[in-house]
Amino acid sequence: MPLLSLRRFGAAGILICILASCSSTVPETPSFSASGYIAEGGAVRIWRKDDTNRHSVNLFSVYSPFKGDDTQVTRYRFVNGEIRQITRSQTGSNSQNVEIRFDAEGNPSFMQRQRQQRREKLDNDQLALYQFEARRLLDISNSLRVGQVRLAQGQWRDGVMTLCDGTISNVGFDRRATSRIVSRAGHSSAALGVAWLEAPEGTQLLLVANDNFCHWQPREDDF
Repeated sequence: MPLLSLRRFGAAGILICILASCSSTVPETPSFSASGYIAEGGAVRIWRKDDTNRHSVNLFSVYSPFKGDDTQVTRYRFVNGEIRQITRSQTGSNSQNVEIRFDAEGNPSFMQRQRQQRREKLDNDQLALYQFEARRLLDISNSLRVGQVRLAQGQWRDGVMTLCDGTISNVGFDRRATSRIVSRAGHSSAALGVAWLEAPEGTQLLLVANDNFCHWQPREDDF
């Protein structure tokens, strides 16, 4: 279902109109929510917590490539819509850790990238890219909330989907998505981790892996 995908940086504005059905009515949203989308070469899952008293938004995003093992886990903190902190951990062949903090004027007060045993300072272009990615992800998260696109995760075993809270779900996957899960299950004796998106427009399979997503799924207290 292409309505739930986002493959180009410039598509964020289009996504708002599509997912919200071009309506000006914004549904009431919880302070803690989860969503996601299909990006270029992988899937992005986003957990979000809004603190209206502090005018802050915390985002926890996980980019999982469809090929390879360069998973990116990033935390963002925004205050009054401005980025204040970025922390990223990337595994795989290009493993690295990045931390950037910004002061109230938006200037970097601390920035560092750790690669294996080497510490590096980010240059201006790299810093600008991280800031761009942060603003873009917040815009996407806002759009997905307007469109009521929600992330769900669970485990698939012997044709049964068990959500992370232990309940059984009869997910309305289409034939193609079901075939993908069944095919992957045929090559594994263990339960499969499955992530998908639910929206008024329908349901879309996001990710299937030999991993229990529920073990590390963020909770509201984690923020």
